[in-house]
Amino acid sequence: MGAVRPWHIIVLVVVLILLFGAKRLPDAARSLGRSLRIIKAETRGLAEDDVNAKGEAQAGRQPLPQVPDDQPSPLDDPAPQRQHVRDN
Repeated sequence: MGAVRPWHIIVLVVVLILLFGAKRLPDAARSLGRSLRIIKAETRGLAEDDVNAKGEAQAGRQPLPQVPDDQPSPLDDPAPQRQHVRDN
């Protein structure tokens, strides 16, 4: 039960021929094949883009500059913090 038998395939082929006609089936199969090739090429291109982007991201990283303890860090903000006062 649940297995595809040869007569299932024959019935399916007959129904497809009756619905679409013998002339349209090869054209439909050809266009389906082209579409699948395009999808396969695009997904391969996306996968290659991901690999290239990861390689560029790793190569673009640089360590933070080391600052001696007696000097302020260039990342610190030398401006004092401002307090916002609300007027009521």
